[in-house]
Formats: sequence, structure tokens, C-alpha cells
Amino acid sequence: MVSRKQYLQTLLSRYLKARKRQKGSILDEFCRNTGQNRKYVIRKISRLASTEPRPPRKRVAHYGQETARALETLWKMFDYPCGQRLKPLIGMELDRLLRLRELKVSALTTKKLRTISPATIDRLLRPKKEAWKVHHKPGPKGPGLIAKKIPLRTGTTVRVGAVDMDLVLHCGSSTAGEYGHSLSVLDLGSAWWEGEAVMGRAQRRIFSALKEIEARSPFVWKSIHSDNDNAFINGQLYDYAEERHYGFTRSRPYRKNDNPHIEQKNYTHVRKPLGYLRYDTPTELALIQDLYRHELRLFKNFFQPVMMLERKWRVSGRPKRTYGPAKTPYHRLLESGQLSPEKARELKALYLSLNPAELKRQIDRKLARLYELYRKKKKRLITVDPYKKQVPSMVTFLVSEQSELRLPD
Repeated sequence: MVSRKQYLQTLLSRYLKARKRQKGSILDEFCRNTGQNRKYVIRKISRLASTEPRPPRKRVAHYGQETARALETLWKMFDYPCGQRLKPLIGMELDRLLRLRELKVSALTTKKLRTISPATIDRLLRPKKEAWKVHHKPGPKGPGLIAKKIPLRTGTTVRVGAVDMDLVLHCGSSTAGEYGHSLSVLDLGSAWWEGEAVMGRAQRRIFSALKEIEARSPFVWKSIHSDNDNAFINGQLYDYAEERHYGFTRSRPYRKNDNPHIEQKNYTHVRKPLGYLRYDTPTELALIQDLYRHELRLFKNFFQPVMMLERKWRVSGRPKRTYGPAKTPYHRLLESGQLSPEKARELKALYLSLNPAELKRQIDRKLARLYELYRKKKKRLITVDPYKKQVPSMVTFLVSEQSELRLPD
């Protein structure tokens, strides 16, 4: 047995390097000399071979550097297609390119180009594709240079003058073209809300609307906070904040819950009255602007109480919250002591002159007028729910037929 094992180990290195037919001859020779069963010998060789380092099999290269260079030339010539698209192009245009002397290769390389497969094309072009992707990235990762200057704010600063701002899109089911936006601004200390309607999202228009809101705010701004939208993160607003000595902060990218208060007001103050329809005409935007500057802001700030969180803790892993008494933003501003005596008297006189029932009727009439403008713009019967998000359409702005609904009369 010792002799047979030594004999098998002597043949093992030659067996592993041999081809299939030669391996059969070695097995036949070993079985004749030792008298052992062929299957037994194969299992024994498998056990011994598992501990022996197997020599790597070298694959003979069929396509050389000349073929790879020719493929790279064709790949760049036809605007960087994949292998499945480049293969038929080679079959159709190779003779033309050789005749026009746009491609200079040997007859052997020409023959290889005619028979090469799409998978082999992708394999040979893989290094070039990876290098191309490095130099043709769609854009820089992370925040831009101006965003890096603006610090992040993850918590909430509850004080009068700490302002959050956000944009609400009125695009309906398609973001194509130019449409209206609502600039929503909220004071975190008093829940005082202001809004402006803007056509498009140009930085100059957003900046002008923001200054208009600041001019009619009854309190002094101390800090501004936004998400990472380019409408806010730009040099124009950054320089303005530096000039006014405002604390300018931003939220973390792709973290909508960093701005929970303004997101809540986007629904209750913008989406709930206006809905999810597409407003893209000057007449519609003028009506929304009139609503924001008069009835809606007065009704929301003087006659809509707001509850604010006073304490939050955990009991057995579950969050518990305690809220203070509900108060309107107007009363919170008066109690804060942040208003000047003249501004406090002005707000009080305005409050005493308002009729909440008449404000509500005016809001309803303007919303009905806005919906009527939308119906006339479409020039057909629209039976879509304005308070339901529109289903995106890849072709045109068509909505599914539903039961007819209207804004409140």
C-alpha cells in the first residue's frame, strides 16, 4: 500500500497538468500496474489533488491589442455605444470605414472584428469605459461651494424671528414647462405664516418674493432656514443674509423630516386650500397671489389656533408628548414681547376690524374662481379631485375620469 501511494504521488503532478485524453492514459497505466479499480483511483486522486496547488490554466488570447485599439476607435466614432449596439454597426459600416481610410487595421484584425461577439466587445472596452465614466460624471457629489459655507441645522429653534422657508410646486401631473410655485415662510416661535406665488423657480424671483414677505412680516427676522434647493442655496441669498446678519442654516440633504413644521404648513395652508392642480397662467397666479396677501394670511394667522410641543420624553421606548394650550399666531406674537408698541397696536387694530365669517366666504369665493379658471383653461369638462395628487403622465397632461368634484362654493 505504501508503494502504491508513492507511485500515485509520483504520477499526480503529471496527471494534473495533462489534458483529458492524457489523463485517461495515465489512469490506465496506473490501474494495470497496481490492479486497483479505476473509480477508486479517481476518488483517491481527487482527495490528493484538493491539497495540492493546482497550476493556473492560461487562456490563449485570441484578440490582441490591435483589435482592442480598433474597437476603441469605433466606440468613440459611434458615440460610445454598448457592445450590443456596436456589433451591428461594425457589420454594416466596417467596409465603408476601411474604404474611407478612417480605420487602418490588418486583414487579420478585420476578420476578427467581423466575428467578435457583443460580450467580448464589452470585455475589451471595459477599462476604457471605466476611465470614461470617471471623467464624465453627471455632477459633483455632495453640496456645492456655497452650501458648504451654510451650516446644517438638525434641531428646531423655537423663537420669534427664526424663519423656515420652502417651495410648493403647482405642477399637476407633469413637471414639464413653467408653472407656478408657492413660497411658504413660517416663523417657528409664533407659527406666523406668509406665502407668495411665483412663476417658475428662478432665483431672482424667489429672492424678490422673500423680500416681499419680510417687508410685511410683523416681527424682525433673526435667522432663516431652508432645504438644499438651489432656489435658496445661492450666492444672492447668502450675501443678503450676511449683510443683514441673519443666521442662515440648511437641513441635511434628502431628509424631509428636518423641516417638519414648514412641511406641515405646506399641507394645511397651501395644499388643503389650493389642491394639487396645475396652475401655470398669469391669471391663476395673480388670483393665488391676491389670496396669499389678503384673506388667507389674515384668516390663518388671526383665527386659526396652533398647538405647540412643550415637552417630549420616552416611557418604555415609546415617545410621550405634552402640548401647550392652542393659541393663534397673533396671540403668540403679542405674548412674546418681541413686537414694538406701534406694531402691536397696529396688529390689534387690524384684528378688531376683521370678520372671520366674511374672510372665510371671500376665501371660498376666490377658490371657486380659481377652479373655474382652471376649467376654462382646459376647454373641456374636468372631473378630477383637486385635493388628490395627480397621476404622472409620460405623454400629456390627461387625468382619469372620476366623479365630479368642485371646490367649496
